[in-house]
Amino acid sequence: MVPTLPKNKLMGVVGTLSFGLPALFAILNLGPLVPATFVLCAFILLPLIGILGDDFPLVEPEPAEPEDAETPATDSHGVDDRTASSDRSPLEQLRERYARGEVSEEEFERRLERLLETEHVDTERPRDREFE
Repeated sequence: MVPTLPKNKLMGVVGTLSFGLPALFAILNLGPLVPATFVLCAFILLPLIGILGDDFPLVEPEPAEPEDAETPATDSHGVDDRTASSDRSPLEQLRERYARGEVSEEEFERRLERLLETEHVDTERPRDREFE
């Protein structure tokens, strides 16, 4: 059986070898192997691993995430991806998160005030004026 590694670890190993082996070959005075090893590792293997990912023979496939995970996936701002991509209003999304217990009462009230302020500003947009 062929040993496999996660993609990031395999890229780290190949990256380290792309500098370590040519240095060793240079010390041992193995002339043509120095550039050949560097080019093979740095310009052929690393891009192949990066492009092919899980399809590369030595890369361990990433485990699939279960669809019914208990913790919702969130983006970098802590917003639930499931609610962010839906057609519900931000107020409905906030209420749902509060109902699920994801947001404390204080946080709910703070965000609610901010939403209502923003909503108030949106409804008072300046109207087009006719210029004389």
